[in-house]
Amino acid sequence: MSHTLYPLRRARLQRSELAVPASNPGMIDKAAAGPADFVFLDLEDAVAPPEKEQARKNCIQALNDIDWAAKGKTVSVRINGLDTHYMYRDVVDVMEQAGSRVHTLLVPKVGVPADLYMVEAMVNQIEQGKGYTTRVGLEALIETALGMANVEAIAQFGGRLEALHFGVADYSASMRARTTNIGGLNPMYPGDQWHAAICRMVIACRAYGLRAIDGPFGDFSDPEGYKDGARRAAALGCEGKWAIHPSQVALANEIFSPTEAEVTKARRIIEELRKAESQGKGAASLDGKMIDAASEKQANNILVMADAIAAKQS
Repeated sequence: MSHTLYPLRRARLQRSELAVPASNPGMIDKAAAGPADFVFLDLEDAVAPPEKEQARKNCIQALNDIDWAAKGKTVSVRINGLDTHYMYRDVVDVMEQAGSRVHTLLVPKVGVPADLYMVEAMVNQIEQGKGYTTRVGLEALIETALGMANVEAIAQFGGRLEALHFGVADYSASMRARTTNIGGLNPMYPGDQWHAAICRMVIACRAYGLRAIDGPFGDFSDPEGYKDGARRAAALGCEGKWAIHPSQVALANEIFSPTEAEVTKARRIIEELRKAESQGKGAASLDGKMIDAASEKQANNILVMADAIAAKQS
């Protein structure tokens, strides 16, 4: 193991992340009452330009009126991109009027670390100026070729950054990929065309202590397609996935939750390794298979997730 280690910066249960357009207050109320771990109030792509200002007001009201933490949820706000004139007002108004109520800001289309530096500098000044005792985290959407080219540098940005998300739709457009799907398999490609991109982002996350979250699956009438995509993301190391429709939340929670059998096996692995350790052995066997220190790390990953889910349910 290298002497250089980057521990997880902030643990949050993020199996399901429901995207809610802040232009629709009714949808916000339903999201607050629903089963999603995370809810992000969207000021960006889901809101048409004429509705941006009202959506921002709706977002601030929802942050102040709803006790999201008491409902077992992390609430985030996706601000507009740094290349728009909406972004600075998003940060200033949300932070000044509801900065003690929002948990994270989701920054879209991050291309270089300086994009995060700009948002963090604004958030730092507002928190100090308002005297907040809470600390808002940042999450970055990797959804352009530039962002993926710089993903390792972005992941190394310190401060408030907690997670990276893979934004498949804008990423495919940025790559000029021959597809109009959002997250689904492409019949032109023999396999998952986003495997390499997600894998690279996850590696950057795990190297530098960030959470890795998969993005949307556009066809909400295809639950099996959604679950297949979630399984692929989970296999690569993502710990959650977006839901663009409430029906997808339960699917994400199911796929990104360890099964009872997985939890039982993880506990057995720990028990057998403790027995082996007491006998001066560095490895053991379980069900005819060797287990060792690496097996313990794998088992602990499952148990940490299981404990987080149990804590939320209680």
